Amino acid sequence: MKLVVAAGLSITLLGSCNIYKKYELPVQESALIEQYGKALEQPEDSTAFGNLDWRQVFTDPVLQDLIAQALENNVNLENAKLNVDIANAQLRGAKLNYLPSVALAPTGSGAKFQDGGAWSWSYTIPAQVNWEIDIFAKLLNAKRGAKAGLLQSQAYEQAVRSQVIAGVANCYYSIAMLESQLQLSRATAENWRQSVEVMKNLKEAGRLNESAVVQSRAQYYGILASITDLETSLAQANNTMSLLLGVMPQKWTVTPGAYLSAPAGIDTAVPMRALASRPDVAAAEQSLAVAYYATNSARAAFYPGLNITANGGFTNSLGSMIVNPGKWFINLGASLVAPLFSRGANIAGLQAAKARQQQALNNFEHTIMSAAADVSDALTAYENSRTKASLLAEQTQNLEKSVEYTQELLTLGTSTYLEVLTAQTNLLSSQMGELSCRLASTQAVINLYQNLGGGR
Repeated sequence: MKLVVAAGLSITLLGSCNIYKKYELPVQESALIEQYGKALEQPEDSTAFGNLDWRQVFTDPVLQDLIAQALENNVNLENAKLNVDIANAQLRGAKLNYLPSVALAPTGSGAKFQDGGAWSWSYTIPAQVNWEIDIFAKLLNAKRGAKAGLLQSQAYEQAVRSQVIAGVANCYYSIAMLESQLQLSRATAENWRQSVEVMKNLKEAGRLNESAVVQSRAQYYGILASITDLETSLAQANNTMSLLLGVMPQKWTVTPGAYLSAPAGIDTAVPMRALASRPDVAAAEQSLAVAYYATNSARAAFYPGLNITANGGFTNSLGSMIVNPGKWFINLGASLVAPLFSRGANIAGLQAAKARQQQALNNFEHTIMSAAADVSDALTAYENSRTKASLLAEQTQNLEKSVEYTQELLTLGTSTYLEVLTAQTNLLSSQMGELSCRLASTQAVINLYQNLGGGR
């Protein structure tokens, strides 16, 4: 009989070995995760673009003040910090589960017979102690899962921090671009107003007809209409900045034309080690670790739990007798609770935990691929915006000459008003395109910094 019990216990212990294992990166699951695991073994490059302090990237003192204010007041970042506090509390709770629980439950009662006599009072002042012995790692997996949850919350906080920094920078340079476009549009509108007067004079001199005046006036009003759209966009950008900084809507003073240039030496091919530093990738891996320990906990539910209990205290009630003074007492006990009729529920719970673990693994792989795509998009946008900016600069220079030539030819009577209108319209379009392209280049640098996990 003893041999049978020992053999059964040995089989139980051998079958439960997996529930004690710590989480390890499942490099055998895919080549991508294996590549990720090898990247983690490499040291981080502190000089890499994504590892620079945000003050080294955004050197504009006005922008630095705005970012600092956002990091202090942003609601989303504050909530992310509170999530870290919650995870810390949960981890402390999981660690305290190893300690015995102690409860004090004093009781008292009185009795008196109908034929008279004094009241008989009884009382008990017990202390109850319960201690769960963690034989099959139920508490251990809960603690490890709570620790992984804390790391996940910390990574999420960093992701939100990076988003806030990038959001403020993007909004700042968007406001600068819109201010520049407004200045350009207002100056162009004034030029068009003067052109309308020139057209009127030429008409009165008999060199142009009423159609030229009407066309030039229509162009003038078209520019005025576009200014209202720019003013609306500028107001919306200011409101977005206010939300990021956690203040009521207001207008922000930004130098028109401000832009961000990328530091020298940005790699066009970002290694996996840089992607592994992204907080969303780290959070996705910790989510997998949480799911792993949840699966271990589901496995541990199949095994018995051992509890040791103790009761002790002071009482004057000894069975049917009441004695004074009272006596001290102590009781010790232990219980081994094994699941018998809940096996089906435990199997279902384990299957669900395994499915959630697979989901976490799928999400982890997808996050790595998404991170690579984000960085690739930002690099492509940066390179192409630089090329486009140089082409638009050449186009603007040629269109400025075209406007000058057509205006001179119109004065000499060898050009038509349509050629002048076309040249001026094309010039404004090219100038606005230059400003938009400069913003696109700036945003590509900001997005690249964020996509590399910048802002730590």
